[in-house]
Amino acid sequence: MAIKIQPLSDRVLVEPQEAETKTASGIIIPDSAKEKPQQGKVVAVGKGKKDHDMTVKVGDTVLYGKYSGTELKLEGEDYLMMREDDILAIV
Repeated sequence: MAIKIQPLSDRVLVEPQEAETKTASGIIIPDSAKEKPQQGKVVAVGKGKKDHDMTVKVGDTVLYGKYSGTELKLEGEDYLMMREDDILAIV
């Protein structure tokens, strides 16, 4: 199902990955101790600025800062809207 939102300028809509529920050794992490995810999938991309073309595209998996972007809820799902400059890397 396609998202019915078009980011403006150099903004990107990212669907964050789920937070880890278990450690590598099998210990279950409670909700209060879970880290915010710092990786997600690009769902929508703006057209860029006059002097800057967009580097990321829909479907890319990206890494971003822990406190990057603005959280929003669309059609029952959680997303982050952020500037392309807030994205650290494409995985």
